[in-house]
Amino acid sequence: MNYVETRLAELSRNGDRKAFAELVYLYKDRIYHLAYRMLSQAHAAEDIVQETFLRVYKNLHRYDEKQKFSTWIYRIATNLCIDQLRKRKANYSLDAEMPDGEGADWYSMLPSDDVSPEGQILLSETQQQIRSAIDMLPEKYKSVVILRYLHDLSLQEIGEVLDMPVTTVKTRVHRGREYLRKRLSPEFGD
Repeated sequence: MNYVETRLAELSRNGDRKAFAELVYLYKDRIYHLAYRMLSQAHAAEDIVQETFLRVYKNLHRYDEKQKFSTWIYRIATNLCIDQLRKRKANYSLDAEMPDGEGADWYSMLPSDDVSPEGQILLSETQQQIRSAIDMLPEKYKSVVILRYLHDLSLQEIGEVLDMPVTTVKTRVHRGREYLRKRLSPEFGD
């Protein structure tokens, strides 16, 4: 698969729109899933998918064929998600009027906690508990746990995506897993 992706990236770099459309097709769902898991908001995840592919397209000349395409695109998407999470930490008053919101306040932008009927069918109670626990992970553990267990990347690939040593990745995966184990153990009767 890596050869196919590398070839598609090369063709895209040379202006082949169909090749780029194929890359988008191959990765749009994976990037959405990653972004949704990290940000817990559908519209934010959709924005990350669009921004990821814009950056991929603009920076195809920087892609090194010696590395896996998946590692490169995951790095872009993960960094965008981390940037988004950092921006969220700003302290806003929910009563404040939004810029160019025409009278809307920040309360109107809060996502609903209601689960749709379709969502109730698709998500079991266990999945909900695990997702909730992952959402509660500190930012530095969240990205490695999501990349490791939900996207099945190796420790080496995660290190490349996040630009950190494999030993740091191992430590963060271990600590994230311990956090999840402690968080979930009362719910599972351990």
